[in-house]
Amino acid sequence: MTTGEPSSRDAVRAEIREFLSTRRARISPADAGLPTYGDDRRRVPGLRREEAALLVGVSPQYYIRLERGDATGVSESVIEGIVHALRLDDAERAHLLDLLRTANSPTRARRRRTPTANRVRPSIQRLADAMPTVPAVVMNGRLDVLAMNDLGRALFTPWYDTDQPVNNARLVFLDPAAATVFRDWEMVANDTVAILRAEAGRDPYDKKLSALVGELSTRSEDFRVRWAAHDVRIHNTGIKKLRHPVVGDLDLPFESLALESNGSTSLVTYLPEPGTPSHDALTLLASWSTDSKPRTSSHL
Repeated sequence: MTTGEPSSRDAVRAEIREFLSTRRARISPADAGLPTYGDDRRRVPGLRREEAALLVGVSPQYYIRLERGDATGVSESVIEGIVHALRLDDAERAHLLDLLRTANSPTRARRRRTPTANRVRPSIQRLADAMPTVPAVVMNGRLDVLAMNDLGRALFTPWYDTDQPVNNARLVFLDPAAATVFRDWEMVANDTVAILRAEAGRDPYDKKLSALVGELSTRSEDFRVRWAAHDVRIHNTGIKKLRHPVVGDLDLPFESLALESNGSTSLVTYLPEPGTPSHDALTLLASWSTDSKPRTSSHL
């Protein structure tokens, strides 16, 4: 056991405690079908631990120990009881399982986890380049941009038009232009933090992710508040609302396609419906990116 191991295990236990307590806080006794009394003055919002234990079907002592991060030997039935009692969605259930799995794994098993990718195979770059009419971007779970095609670069110009490493979370929270580029910045900010939080559950020992979270927490109050909420989300599809400096407003449906069976690297494509203003604008952007390829560096 290395010197840093106890603090690492304590950090995972703290994640379990904070995640479960924030999920418990959002459910009132009335929502859970439990009796309430007029003089019931609660010091904390939502369910008490004893009430959560009742709903899960375990003793209060067992639930309190579990919420403190002692997840040794927790059964599948207890996990499903927690999922039901705290009304966890699929993303939250997966996040809890990641945390429990890490808490129960020996040191060597944790070290064998598939590391977050820092580069892509040449074949993935060729795949992106083979879609010249579709903006395509490859990102890992830390939201590092690993690859893109020409139209993907043009879509996020000038941010992606640089030879320096690009991280989407830094762009969202640290670049003042983000609030203009993303017309639904609040949703983008929430999704960004939720993706990073899910990645932290998948691999809480990722030093680069810890450094990124530390940097964003120090430099952005908006990030710090959202990170404390412990929200996670599956972000495979949706609509990205952008304001582009050349072609104006775009409403772009996107799909995030996993590139690994046990990792978090994804190919994200943006493809509007044919005949829509966004489709026409994207066609114009493709023509512009072919005729003019600016090399303005990002400010970050």
